[in-house]
Amino acid sequence: FFQKTLTAVKNWFTLFGWSKGQNPISIPYSLRRDVCKVQMTSLQETVFKQNLGKDTKTVYDMIFHLSGQLLPGVTSSKSLPLDPVERMLQLHWQHSTLLAFLKSQGAYLPHVMPEFLLEPDDYKKWIKAQTVLKVDVKNSDILSDKHLLILEDSVFETMSKRAWTDVLLQIYKVFVLPRVSSRNITDLFSLESMQKMPRIKSEPLSSNIYSPYERIILTWLNKHYEKNRKTVWKDCQKGEVPPMRWIVNFDRDLLDGLVLAAQLAAYCPYLIATHFVRMYTNPRTPEQFLHNCLILVNAMHAVSLAIDIKV
Repeated sequence: FFQKTLTAVKNWFTLFGWSKGQNPISIPYSLRRDVCKVQMTSLQETVFKQNLGKDTKTVYDMIFHLSGQLLPGVTSSKSLPLDPVERMLQLHWQHSTLLAFLKSQGAYLPHVMPEFLLEPDDYKKWIKAQTVLKVDVKNSDILSDKHLLILEDSVFETMSKRAWTDVLLQIYKVFVLPRVSSRNITDLFSLESMQKMPRIKSEPLSSNIYSPYERIILTWLNKHYEKNRKTVWKDCQKGEVPPMRWIVNFDRDLLDGLVLAAQLAAYCPYLIATHFVRMYTNPRTPEQFLHNCLILVNAMHAVSLAIDIKV
């Protein structure tokens, strides 16, 4: 489950997370690595700046692209200190600032510590620095054992991958989902058949699973499915017009491909004759579900909607 989530997150941010087109990312490796555009390098005691190039895109560039806001005190063009320990402390401070910024925007990340976002070597330096601090009598009260979580190498990698995945999911939640507009929500139920259907409430407390924005999307799915099902499948080769349904979640209700096909047909009606008439309108076997989803993905490719969704 986590691997599928990670793959979906990676694909979305690769495609849509950056200005000027796609930028392939790997979680957590490229996010941990690409933290600045200018690197200080020491060669035979001569310090010089190594420009990593305009093509180096950092997580701060991503946040600026998605939110239009710069992190306070953090710029990707600023170089990191040359000393490895100072560099690690600077990165730890930047990650703390990132997490504080996201939390101030409504992100829920109580389980993500800044050190989980570091490279493994930097994490070891962080643990070592904290252990040294704990020996210091003045700090012994501040840094008790419960504040220091020492992870094995393999456990740290798992934790880091999970932490970065959750950070990206929360970035999506606070900066991308709120763009969903409820402007046209009032006229969604104008159809006579829609008036018989129970409404999906968009009030914040009416669901403990979906946000108001997600419930607006569910309403949109219901509207287009109900409006288009008789049009899309009136000449269907593999069954009758599919029955009315109430779409209340994003997994089980979308499995057979029919709901998503109805959305696509609302905007690209020419796909009905070439693709959607060949779908099973009452699929029962895994093969029929697969058949429907193959047609759906082929239809997406036909209109250049190449967002790397696997059948």
